[in-house]
Amino acid sequence: MARDPAEEPEPGRLPDRPPVRLRVQRDGPTLVDGPVTVELDDGTTATSDRFRVALCTCRRSRRFPWCDTSHRRRGRA
Repeated sequence: MARDPAEEPEPGRLPDRPPVRLRVQRDGPTLVDGPVTVELDDGTTATSDRFRVALCTCRRSRRFPWCDTSHRRRGRA
């Protein structure tokens, strides 16, 4: 289905939608209001349709990029 050019935002202008909210926590995951699609460094994507997701920032998670609280069980790296 073709998109109506009138619905496209002007160049340099963001589309009319609420901004994505991120909450950064010291020594913890980054919380993101979802749903989200995360592009990983190898080009693959991980998708979650949850209302809020926790992104791992320590890379200790067995479910990376999603946080599984592994950072709590080990000391600082």
